[in-house]
Order: sequence, then C-alpha cells, then structure tokens
Amino acid sequence: MLRVRPRSEPARLLDDRDRAAALAVCDADPVANVFVTSRIRTLGLDPGRLGAQMWGFEDNGQLSSLCYAGANLVPVQASPAAVLAFADRALRQGRRCSSLVGPSAAVTELWAHLRPHWGPPRDVRAAQPLMAIDGPPLVPPDRAVRRVRLDEVDILMPACVAMFTEEVGVSPLSGDGGAAYRARVTELIRSGRAFARIEDRQVIFKAEVGAATPQACQVQGVWVRPECRGRGLAAPGMAAVVIEARRAISPVVSLYVNDFNTPARATYHRTGFTEVGEFMSVLF
Repeated sequence: MLRVRPRSEPARLLDDRDRAAALAVCDADPVANVFVTSRIRTLGLDPGRLGAQMWGFEDNGQLSSLCYAGANLVPVQASPAAVLAFADRALRQGRRCSSLVGPSAAVTELWAHLRPHWGPPRDVRAAQPLMAIDGPPLVPPDRAVRRVRLDEVDILMPACVAMFTEEVGVSPLSGDGGAAYRARVTELIRSGRAFARIEDRQVIFKAEVGAATPQACQVQGVWVRPECRGRGLAAPGMAAVVIEARRAISPVVSLYVNDFNTPARATYHRTGFTEVGEFMSVLF
C-alpha cells in the first residue's frame, strides 16, 4: 500500500470549522474549482450534510489543498505533496467514487498513484479543455431557449437520460431505477438552472447549470436531439444559456469538453468561450 513520504503531513478530514479556509483555497481559481466551491457554500463541510468527505492538506500550518471525496474524487489546488497524501488516504479508505475529475496535472499524478491498486478504469479522458466566457456571446441567441418549467420534468428527463448515456457510456437509470437522477434533474429545474428549446413536447436543445457560485457557474449536459444536429442550433442555444446565466446566476460561465469532441469545441468557440485550463476524468 502507498505510504506518504516521511516529510509529508497526512491529509485530514475537514469540518465546518474549516469552511472559511477551504473557501479561500477554492478562490485561488474560481472557475476550475466551481463544483467544490458550490458544494461547500451550499452544504458546508460536515460529511453528513455534504454527502462526502473533504480532505485537507496543510503547508506550514496553513490549509493549502483540498480533495472532495464523494461520488467523484476531486483534487483542488493540489500540490505534489498534497496529491500523495490524498492518494494515501484514498487507498486506505478503498475506492468509493465513480470517477476522478479535476485539473489534469493533479488528476494525472493522483491516478498514477491509484491505478496499480484500483484496477483498470472504464474510460480515461486525459485532455478536456476547460472553457469560459465572461461577456456577451458572439452569436445571436435562440429566443426559443428558455428555463424549463417544473411541470415539464417528464419532457426533459428522456433528453437528460439520452445525453448522460451518450456522454458517460452508462445509463443513469441503473441501480435505483433512476430515482436519484430524476431528483437531481427536478432540483435543477426547480432552481431555474435547466434550459431547453421544446417543440411539440420534445426537447430539441438543452443544457443545465450544474454548479454555481457568486463568481462562476458550470454548464453541463449540453445536448441536441440527434435528428436535429447539423442545423446550427447548438451555438445560438448556448448563447441563450450564457446570456441568462450571466444575468441571473454568475458573471462567468464555464464548461469542460472532451478534446476529441471537435464539433462541440467548435460550437463553444463560435459562441465566445475561450480555453482557460484543462481537466482530466477517469471513469469507473
């Protein structure tokens, strides 16, 4: 089993007393760390409320790195010493996550420590450009894209399931029959963070804002109905989402995309997104 170098301090479990210090670590990169920041701001650091553990690593007595350990394992501002400490704690605990995701340098190093013990992954997406926009989009918005209403959850759900299955490679309906996934989609609608173009009770285009803080938000689940692809719907749809998200949610809108998804990257560039970093994902 991997052990921490003698000069390294082990990662420790954080609690609500560490909230201000943890948010200060996240604020070093509000765009890259939006998921973890949003979780801390909304739920705090108590594992029971957070639904995960938050590990912290200190440098000279000051909290300097974090690792969110829940359904996803997400390093935050992780130095090489912190990555080693997080890997040691993850190995002692055993794999409980369905993915590793975060800035590519930290995830690459973390996965190098974990790979010999956690076995082959289902997929490794080594290069996922992190993109952001902090001004008006470069293309006119699709005026038919709007917030999804709560009574439209049954219309949105099939599109969400199709997107998830296409993107991740497994259905979100497995395990509990989709109850948890439906609850998540419903909550996104309720919070005003699900957007779609709906015609004849069918979703033509959709996207959701999955994580949000006062500094930034992150778009997920961008999807165009297969028979409608190639018609130029995605960029105007994204423009509509950007305008409304910047108006009502956060001033910076971000997302990350697989490097091999050339059409999506072209759409985001056309909309006005620029690359500001790189993520990596390891899927189990």
